[in-house]
Amino acid sequence: MNYHWNWQIFFEPNPTGSGTYLDMLLSGLALTIKTALTAWIIALVFGSVVGVLRTLPSKVAGWIGFAYVEFFRNMPLLVQLFLWFFVLPELLPRAAGLWLKQMPNAPFWTASIGVGLFMSARVAVQLAAGIAALPRGQKQAATALGLTTAQTYRYVLLPMAYRIILPPLTSEFLNTVKNTAVAITIGLIELTGQARAMQEFSFQVFEAFTAATIMYLLVNIVVVTGMRFLERKVAIPGYIAGK
Repeated sequence: MNYHWNWQIFFEPNPTGSGTYLDMLLSGLALTIKTALTAWIIALVFGSVVGVLRTLPSKVAGWIGFAYVEFFRNMPLLVQLFLWFFVLPELLPRAAGLWLKQMPNAPFWTASIGVGLFMSARVAVQLAAGIAALPRGQKQAATALGLTTAQTYRYVLLPMAYRIILPPLTSEFLNTVKNTAVAITIGLIELTGQARAMQEFSFQVFEAFTAATIMYLLVNIVVVTGMRFLERKVAIPGYIAGK
């Protein structure tokens, strides 16, 4: 293969004037982490609400949760990002549509919300499964103590369910980090976008994407290590990760 390897390229100035090529990749990594964290907060909030709805005795609440999950889970993430970024502004009233188009950091917010809603459907399913895995006696005991439905979920079911589903939630967070790469299609220049820009500027494609791969792996290793420590701390005996 007649390819000229040049690992010193990372320390050469990039054409944008923002430092070296390594600085480009690090800025992309920072934006990837920022986007993933924002999306994960949205996923946890909406996923928790929908997960609770799916476990309530109300049929209406159950159907609302079911419709939400099926809508976001069965539509490809790329299609959803296109809908939020390109289609939604055209469907809104003119003033609102213009505001969305001219909003500062529109790709970042669209990616964060789009990825967050997409992942929230998966969090909802995980949480509903965690609640369903709890013994019936816990809910019955809470009712016997006079707790309302909201109090039962707040003080009894949700704290236990979150501890049970912590391992799969770790996988979902890693998926959130990786899904941010799709946002390059709507103009978010995160880590994958910066690697592509570096490749186009320098023609060192293997070096650019090798560095991006290593950065993704390092982020995932840090997350997995931290979450394993947390899983051991909050593990429930007799359940997943419990002793």
